[in-house]
Amino acid sequence: MNAAVLSAENAPPHDPVGAFCKVNHVALRGSGKGPLAGLAMAVKDIFDIAGHRTGFGNPDWLRTHPPATETAPAVRQLIDAGADMVGRTLTDELAYSLSGENIHYGTPLNTACPERVPGGSSSGSAAAVAAGLVDFALGTDCGGSVRLPASYCGILGIRPTHGRVSLDGAMAFAASFDVVGWLARDPSILRRVGHELLGDHVEPITPRRLLVAKDAFALVDRQVAEALRPAVEGIAKCFPRVEEITVSPEGLNRWMEVFRVVQGAEIWTNHGSWIEHTKPRIGRAIGERLAWASKLDLKEVAARNAEHGTLREYIDALIGEADVLCLPTSPRIAPLRGTEQHELEVVYRYQAMCLLCIAGLGGLPQISLPLTSLEGCPLGLSLVGRRGADEQLLELACRIMQRRD
Repeated sequence: MNAAVLSAENAPPHDPVGAFCKVNHVALRGSGKGPLAGLAMAVKDIFDIAGHRTGFGNPDWLRTHPPATETAPAVRQLIDAGADMVGRTLTDELAYSLSGENIHYGTPLNTACPERVPGGSSSGSAAAVAAGLVDFALGTDCGGSVRLPASYCGILGIRPTHGRVSLDGAMAFAASFDVVGWLARDPSILRRVGHELLGDHVEPITPRRLLVAKDAFALVDRQVAEALRPAVEGIAKCFPRVEEITVSPEGLNRWMEVFRVVQGAEIWTNHGSWIEHTKPRIGRAIGERLAWASKLDLKEVAARNAEHGTLREYIDALIGEADVLCLPTSPRIAPLRGTEQHELEVVYRYQAMCLLCIAGLGGLPQISLPLTSLEGCPLGLSLVGRRGADEQLLELACRIMQRRD
């Protein structure tokens, strides 16, 4: 890609929802040709752009790291395919939150429910898409940072198969679970972006069996399950067979603990030395999680890593190549802005992670679809495929959303 393509614009975009970064703004002109020509995109402030500093949601990180020397391949691919990057979007500090509230830069507006949070850590990307400021946006998803904001903001979001999209040039978080994800309002755009990012394409297998995760639905409040029921019934019409299954015989809370420990240990390995050296100002809830991660027992971490391997094998056997798993994206609609920290980070986060950890532990692709609402706010329903079945899910999402229209 030549220098002209990467020429930066000076002014941040029009931003009525507070989704875009201002202190390290950068915009990139697309190639002007290709399948994404004419589309505008936003990029989470976790991806490197050559000649510019990546902020990672924290001003001390921005201050202590030099400008990037190369642009992240995922961004370059989309620029080469014609998309214009209009700016960077806010992320939660060090991407270690699911709320979208950043003590340094504020909380992007969730236009679907203005009194509620947009979700994190791809908060700005989701808010920008939901507000119609861009056609699609790049985010990252480790514990749910694309899927949960998609549900909260009433848009589509995909976590692809672990390892299918290059993470080079993206801030490391927890390598066992990190993926590049993307969000859009239009399922055909979500699919077009996937065609550019997914690399070696797999011919989609026609899904034949819908597996409804009854233990996942049992975790959510009754009114949430009832609100999702018509959407599940609608999706079921796309499948010759529908079965209810229990995903986790041990309990999803047990799976969540495995995920939490492995993730926390990897985060501290990646960023602990910088935190101890720099002593950055970090929000209380994220700071408490980092402090917990710093004290993890090495024997426990080893045991959880071994358990993760066993669970991955179990999940591989559970979901066949023509199967699609259906579950709630989130246990609730978006929490109110300013929700008391303990409730938000302990109760809400814990419950959400019990659902979100399934795809993470299995390295599976998952799409959140905006198929219903509750109390006037969006509520996402998720489809999870076998590893490598990203194209299958993207095609299915288009079919489902077209039937709904």
